[in-house]
Amino acid sequence: MMRQAAIATMAALWAAIGSDASAADRIVTPSDGVTLAAIVDQAAAGDRVILRAGSYDGPLTIKKPLTLQGDLGASIVGTGKGTVVTIDAVDVTLRGLEIRGSGTNLETMDSGVFATEAAEGAVIEDNFVAENLYGVYIHGAKDSMTRGNRIVGIREGRLSEAGNGVTVWNAPGAKVVGNDISFGRDGIATNASKRNVFSENRFHDLRFAIHYMYTNDSEIRGNVSVGNVVGYAIMFSSRLKIVDNLSDGDRDHGILLNSANSSLVRGNIVRGRLQPESRWASAGSRASTHGLPTDDGQPQARGDVAGFRLGPEKCVFIYNANKNQFIENEFNGCAIGIHFTAGSEGNAMSGNSFISNRNQVKYVGTRYLDWSAKGRGNYWSDNPAFDLDGDGIGDSSYRPNDLVDKVLWTSPQAKILTTSPAVQLIRWAQAQFPALLPGGVVDSHPLMEPPVRSGARQ
Repeated sequence: MMRQAAIATMAALWAAIGSDASAADRIVTPSDGVTLAAIVDQAAAGDRVILRAGSYDGPLTIKKPLTLQGDLGASIVGTGKGTVVTIDAVDVTLRGLEIRGSGTNLETMDSGVFATEAAEGAVIEDNFVAENLYGVYIHGAKDSMTRGNRIVGIREGRLSEAGNGVTVWNAPGAKVVGNDISFGRDGIATNASKRNVFSENRFHDLRFAIHYMYTNDSEIRGNVSVGNVVGYAIMFSSRLKIVDNLSDGDRDHGILLNSANSSLVRGNIVRGRLQPESRWASAGSRASTHGLPTDDGQPQARGDVAGFRLGPEKCVFIYNANKNQFIENEFNGCAIGIHFTAGSEGNAMSGNSFISNRNQVKYVGTRYLDWSAKGRGNYWSDNPAFDLDGDGIGDSSYRPNDLVDKVLWTSPQAKILTTSPAVQLIRWAQAQFPALLPGGVVDSHPLMEPPVRSGARQ
């Protein structure tokens, strides 16, 4: 009898739709006495279900193409177990809702929104997704769009026990655009996918802003990472475009390439700054804030300050990454500008700016690498070169490391000798007799001024 009464109430509700809605609109208020699941079940394919302000009980599974849209103040609240909203049909739009209250089981992928393989073309936009294990999980939903959402993950506890803001798994063509993502584990994590676009997102208070694994032929463009452990961690992926992104005050690396090949890295900015040492001491867990120092947004003084460390430790870390192009990037104010290791070969470096890094390059090896292309190298802020012919290219080659640096990389305890007369004599001798220099990075056409980047974030 109760079910029949609910169905009758719902039928009356459809009949009473006001003039402010089209024939395909279904307007619902919390006082209607009908569950959200029943309302969605009764809607026809292509309908738009509009939720007035109020709280609606989850979980909810959508198995037909429709739009579920909320007015300001409309929320769907889970039970603390499982996923709150599951999209399991093509062409579903989920818009303007507050979604919270998922379970906390990593194995069952408990999420605020979960789009299955059947959810091709799903649009998840302008929602506030908070306090869920995973925010949005795109699990095979091809050509889906996750756009304009604010996603706030779990704020406390161990990072290994948290989910990601947006997870993309085997979802060719999926796009994640213009979201604000914070807390939880990684901002966007992708695995075993292709032809994805992640653009214009903002990330803070996370482990990795963007984490790539086995995802090829994709684009990372115009994103902002502030105060995370790593900005852009690109692993085991190929043929990517990593363009016009910003890493500002991340802790360990701005850009990490691990077995990432044949990709374009252009117009990105990695900006370092002094950060509290507590950010390193609290690795693996978090309180409700990270404690990034407040400032005017500009790199701070490079000198040591008690209780602070310079981060990122590495603007760029390249590990076994081959045939990539680094063009017109700015690496500014890190402990190490670029750490280059593990046999990485065929990488082209041209038009980049290495500014005020304590060590511009760390390269341990005997091979000679010329970081210039077609007569154009990079700008090095510590290069004392002259340009007598005024062509904008230094008259002598630039070498970021010498024999003493190589010793320091392999035996850090030798740092105590760096100001000794013997070390100064070795460096003078290398300058007079270049044959004494070890193999390593050389820029044969260093730029005298930082190049003007087109389109990069400032």
